[in-house]
Amino acid sequence: MKTDMKIFPRYSEEAFPPIPTTATRFWRRNKVWQFIRFIILNAKIMKIVVGGHS
Repeated sequence: MKTDMKIFPRYSEEAFPPIPTTATRFWRRNKVWQFIRFIILNAKIMKIVVGGHS
């Protein structure tokens, strides 16, 4: 008896991650935006650290 099995190609379109858009690449490479996000992240970390020591 032969079983019905669906065979998918190994490297189908679903196997690859989506390609970032032009806007996404712009924001990832923008040094000013990276610096702003860095400051925000540091403020969040400091809030947790300072809050834990009081």
